[in-house]
Amino acid sequence: MADKILDTFIAEENLPYAFCPGCSHGKILEALSDSLKQQGLDPSEVVIVTDIGCVGLSDKYFVTHAFHGLHGRAITYASGIKMQNPDLKVVVLIGDGGCGIGGHHLLNAARLNTDINVLVFNNFNFGMTGGQHSVTTPLDSITATTTLGSTDAPMDIAGTAQVNGGGFIARATAFDKDLPELIQKAMNHDGFSLIDTWELCTAYFVPRNDFGRKEMMEYMDSMQMTSGVLQETDRPSFQTSYKNIQKQASEQSPMSGLVLDTKFSSNLEKPIRIILAGAAGQKVVSAGNLLASAATLSGLWTSRRADFPITIQTGFSVAEIVISPEPVDYSGIVKPDIVAIIAQEGKAKISRLTNAMESTGTIYHSEDLGDIDSEANI
Repeated sequence: MADKILDTFIAEENLPYAFCPGCSHGKILEALSDSLKQQGLDPSEVVIVTDIGCVGLSDKYFVTHAFHGLHGRAITYASGIKMQNPDLKVVVLIGDGGCGIGGHHLLNAARLNTDINVLVFNNFNFGMTGGQHSVTTPLDSITATTTLGSTDAPMDIAGTAQVNGGGFIARATAFDKDLPELIQKAMNHDGFSLIDTWELCTAYFVPRNDFGRKEMMEYMDSMQMTSGVLQETDRPSFQTSYKNIQKQASEQSPMSGLVLDTKFSSNLEKPIRIILAGAAGQKVVSAGNLLASAATLSGLWTSRRADFPITIQTGFSVAEIVISPEPVDYSGIVKPDIVAIIAQEGKAKISRLTNAMESTGTIYHSEDLGDIDSEANI
């Protein structure tokens, strides 16, 4: 909490706002400033995260920390900031355009219930670039890219976050007198919060569609989209859950079998490279694991690489094991010392490697596999 409560969180030296006359962005920024003041926060405790678009101009108007990034990615930046410093209040200012471009990020932040606060400036079009249609443009609306009317079903941003598990979801307008209190309630919630704030783009959407405040509210009613708090759950935030998992993990002893202590000795003086090759279902990879584990139990260093197709119970199966008295900082084998082949699929897969073997190498194989082209001992 702040030692001294600020009168405003707006950087007044940067005023006036660089928005079009009548734009509602300023109303939402003032509501956010009032909310931060009501919460008694210190500017150093708050991070404003923005991306591209008219709303992306907003970060310079606050005396808090700020992060400005790529279009549609604000939620990812905010999530990273919150994970790095959970004590910060992280507020995302994003437009309906950014929500469309970064829709995947929006869905997953809601699902994870990550503890960030998303304030959507929803004016139904891309304002900065000339009024093109966005994911929230109402059906039949005129925009720069839908001159005969939009045919796309509009996205319900609040509803989308709600059904994907967001902890605190609300819908509001830039004209709501209680918007500062709603923002405060969202920011005090432990978990993902989103306020889908409807507003007016007076430069493009309003004149093209005769769409004022009255029409906006009528549209909300016609879509059966109510304003106010739509969802408030008690599910712990991702940060809280993650902290609890870390605590539980720190209190547990290592799982049996994960640590192999040396129990035997070995006279191996130099690295040896072994390849096992067969077909799916012949336990080739399992045999490679056993061999590597046995070497580790003997005080040796090992690396293991498995190769098989994405299908199961069909195709080749190959295990490559390097065993050495010294640390092994690589995996994979170019020229093996020992090869064991038990199926045609494996033989075909490693033919290039067996061809590269020298007379010092040895190949073991099933009798029914036919001849193998190699200088190695067979």
